[in-house]
Amino acid sequence: MTYIPAHEFHDEYSLAETADKLGKEAVKLHLIPSFVVRYFPDSRQYYIPNETNSEPLTPEEAYMRFKRLVEESD
Repeated sequence: MTYIPAHEFHDEYSLAETADKLGKEAVKLHLIPSFVVRYFPDSRQYYIPNETNSEPLTPEEAYMRFKRLVEESD
């Protein structure tokens, strides 16, 4: 398992990069089938296909969702 310390991010961009890493870890662990990131000039939106709630997630929401999934898999 990849442990990502909270201090690894300090702004919106590094938080989104950390969310990407956790999302990839969740896919690798087969916790989610995939995820999609829509890139905008100043932000990102995350989608987890095949979930009942298909609303876009902010980087903060994606980070928390992926972190919870990865931590619960231990």
